[in-house]
Amino acid sequence: MRQPGGPGERVRAHLKVDTGMHRVGATVAEALAVADALRDTDGLFLDGVCTHLARADEDDPAPTDRQLDAFREVLARLRASGHRPTLVHAANSAGSIRFPSARFDMCRCGIALYGIRPAVGVALPDGVTPALRLVSAVSAVRSVAAGESVGYGGRFVADAGTTIATVPVGYGDGVPRSLGLVGGEVLIDGRRRPIAGVVSMDQLTVATNGEVAVGDEVVLLGAQRGERITPEDWAAKLGTIGYEIVCGLSARLPRVAVAGPADSGGS
Repeated sequence: MRQPGGPGERVRAHLKVDTGMHRVGATVAEALAVADALRDTDGLFLDGVCTHLARADEDDPAPTDRQLDAFREVLARLRASGHRPTLVHAANSAGSIRFPSARFDMCRCGIALYGIRPAVGVALPDGVTPALRLVSAVSAVRSVAAGESVGYGGRFVADAGTTIATVPVGYGDGVPRSLGLVGGEVLIDGRRRPIAGVVSMDQLTVATNGEVAVGDEVVLLGAQRGERITPEDWAAKLGTIGYEIVCGLSARLPRVAVAGPADSGGS
């Protein structure tokens, strides 16, 4: 194949086959005709064939097995017609973990690369650790009396005298506004502390026992002194998946690269 940009350049194309995701791609019935059209088109050649697994993270393997059977049928037709793609790929994170037969020539791992499970029932391989900690610090501490409310709408009401720690991070940074209403917690001094009321745009409040001070480290996601809060913990409370949680962390959060597993910090 000639170099890109030169005379007679041929562009590598990958044919995506829709075996059940029903999002994009050629249907199983169309795939051979599309591959033939690529072969007959100047400037293109069929370098790869792929599909995407819609339900590899579910307990029932049958839907994924049906997709893989359909994909193999397409591959057989292509090869019988003289097509020899260099790369065949189908497995996302869940597929690569749960369906070894789906690995083919390469895997397209996503969330697993960040040490987050694709789904609650999908265990990560040994040695795969979280790549992220979300850390802030206490910016203010105050006492509220029994019966006093905290935050917008007064959704948290102290049932006894309570120390409230303010943390300068909020839904503008990707912490879901309702996290405190569904049992969301943070770590301070290695102990879980409940978020008090709704999360504000730039701040949230935490109910503590008074043993906190301005400047204390607050871990929203990650480990601290042997305790850990994960994106999956948030997701379980909010009815979503860990992938959505970490994708929601906004660009205004500073990113700091550190050597070694991120989740070992403070533990």
